[in-house]
Amino acid sequence: MKAARKLVLAGTFAALFLLAVVFATAIVMWATEGGSAGDGWSPEGRIFVLLLLALAAAGASYLVIAGCYARYVNAPLRMAEDLAAMTAHSGLRLSEPATPELRALAQAANQLLGARDALDHDVAERVREARASLEEERSRLAALMADLSQSVVVCNLDGRVLLYNQRAKQELSAGADGSNAELLGLGRSIYTVFDRALIEHALERLQSVSRDESGADRKKLLGSAQFVTATRAGRLLRAHMSPVLGSDGQSGAQVGGLSITGFVLVLEDVTSTNERHARRDALIQSLIEGGRGPLGSIRAASEMLSDFSDMPPEQRDRFLGVLRDETGALSAQFEKAAAAFSNDLRERWLLEEILGAELVEVAARRITESGNDEHRRLSVKPENVDEDLWLRVDSFGLLQALSYLALRLQDEYEVREVRLSLKRSGHLAQLDLYWVGTFLNNEAAMIWLQDPMTIGRDTLPLSVVDVIERCNGEIWFQRERVSHRAFFRTMLPAAAAPQELPRPIVSAGEAERPEFYDFDIFRWSTGSHELDDRPLAELSYTIFDTETTGLEPSAGDEIIQIGATRIVNRRLLRHECFDQLVDPKRPLSQRSVKVHGITREMLAGQPVITAVLPAFHAFCADTVLVGHNAAFDMRFLQLKERQTGVRFDHPVLDTLLLSAVLQPNQNTHRLEAIAERLGVSVFGRHTALGDAMVTGEVFLKMLPLLAEMGITTLRQAREASERTYHARLKY
Repeated sequence: MKAARKLVLAGTFAALFLLAVVFATAIVMWATEGGSAGDGWSPEGRIFVLLLLALAAAGASYLVIAGCYARYVNAPLRMAEDLAAMTAHSGLRLSEPATPELRALAQAANQLLGARDALDHDVAERVREARASLEEERSRLAALMADLSQSVVVCNLDGRVLLYNQRAKQELSAGADGSNAELLGLGRSIYTVFDRALIEHALERLQSVSRDESGADRKKLLGSAQFVTATRAGRLLRAHMSPVLGSDGQSGAQVGGLSITGFVLVLEDVTSTNERHARRDALIQSLIEGGRGPLGSIRAASEMLSDFSDMPPEQRDRFLGVLRDETGALSAQFEKAAAAFSNDLRERWLLEEILGAELVEVAARRITESGNDEHRRLSVKPENVDEDLWLRVDSFGLLQALSYLALRLQDEYEVREVRLSLKRSGHLAQLDLYWVGTFLNNEAAMIWLQDPMTIGRDTLPLSVVDVIERCNGEIWFQRERVSHRAFFRTMLPAAAAPQELPRPIVSAGEAERPEFYDFDIFRWSTGSHELDDRPLAELSYTIFDTETTGLEPSAGDEIIQIGATRIVNRRLLRHECFDQLVDPKRPLSQRSVKVHGITREMLAGQPVITAVLPAFHAFCADTVLVGHNAAFDMRFLQLKERQTGVRFDHPVLDTLLLSAVLQPNQNTHRLEAIAERLGVSVFGRHTALGDAMVTGEVFLKMLPLLAEMGITTLRQAREASERTYHARLKY
């Protein structure tokens, strides 16, 4: 209304001003024309008067326009400049202009600035709290790393060091001359300490190759790789390498759908134990060699004394003296050895278990890649390979030895094709590297096996014999004149195949557990309602699931597996898990086995439910239970309360009911369907822990959606769930 009134006043003022100018001009014209010629104004006078009127009108117009410009054009521009400056600095406010319209605009802008400052303060406070928490975690990590007896180094895929502890710096920065050169540091390359080929081989060992149903190769990620190496100072280190997995969309080496962004090395100095092992071997050898002569003399003297009972006293005394001297020497030798080596105990050289067929495949690929250039070509053909034979060897050293022998055959005898075979020979594995047509004399073969290996421009400190002895094996050269074949034969200890429990995953079908509520999941108890007024985002949750012998708990079906994980501070703690098989003490139906893949053999020797439920109850302490179709699982738990002596009176939320709250118009609320709608990947279905993980991801996706509906506390979530159609069904 005020703006409209001002517009009317401005229009009226402009009209009156124009009327005044026209009226004054008319008076002047009338005055000059109405009088006699002698009394009237001259033309020059009339022009002068008109000019004065025009100047006066122009001046008045300028003053009016200048005032309007200052108030309604220049003032907003200044306000815009001030506002732009204030957005970069908190605490500043716009001054209030003179005009009411701009004053209202300034007040609105100041309110926004105040809201912005409050938000900045809140964000800064959250950042401060996060930094304080991060600093606390960093302090704990630093204290933990400082107390570790092993060296720890974390690197990216390029070998750049991202993290290390002080022990690693001390062990890896020592030079061969005893100086502490700065070899290890943040951003530095680990390849200044370790051989690049060794690290690349360990990374390659993290990937195993399997074949899918179509016969195509498929890579999968293994848990870790191990190797033994030496530092520049000559210290022997045992290394355990684990991959660092990246998040979705993060760049890195892709293996089986996972992104590897780096690796962790845990190093242990085994130099002294290796030296003790060598001394122990020398001791055993010395005892064998040194004791053979005295024992022979003792045996001969004792036989003479027993065979000739009527031996003259002088001769008997001589034999008794031999016994005394030899037994005394033997005792002294054993006492000396015991005093020198009684504390020398050592672990054996670290070897790794590897599938023999995989070793042969990698060896063939490496030899082919190393032996092919534009002038020559070396072909490697695996044949007669036992696909089920496992070895326990130093795979890196063994691959180097095979490559060295094959490349030397190519260089010195122009061999164009070698073959690799692997088969079982009793309790040993027989690995042959052989070729046809070109014979190698025995003397040259022995030199090849005993000389330090040279691959390309690198000369290694170990010989082929050293590597094979490290693997507790033997190698020799042999020729077959009839077949015109020559080969290096290596005998290695065979290893037992790793035992893995099969966990088949089947799709949901007719065996999908029913959605039923034949008990009150929201029954009253002090424990189940004491957290009702707490915000959902502040609570801790136990996400759980069970696998059972069947679908009728009241008819005698039993729990055979419980899996659970936790949510704390809106984070799914995947490493804080409860995963336990249970012996049901009753048969399993084939229908249930097809669903969860748990067999009678897998349950043999597992604890019974009376031992498992108290442990699970302790795992769930002070948390809210969350499950999908939780009524099914809770029924099993509640039927065991009297038998186990524990009562599950925790608050319970059900993602099935919460889905009905959030999306009441959907046709299905199965876990797979909810996960698909919320963008959650489904894995490990119909394993208790796998289902719990998926349920936890789904629940975290539901929390912000519930908040948008005004459901922010546990009480509101329970009450909303109780009002759904599914919660009212009785079966």
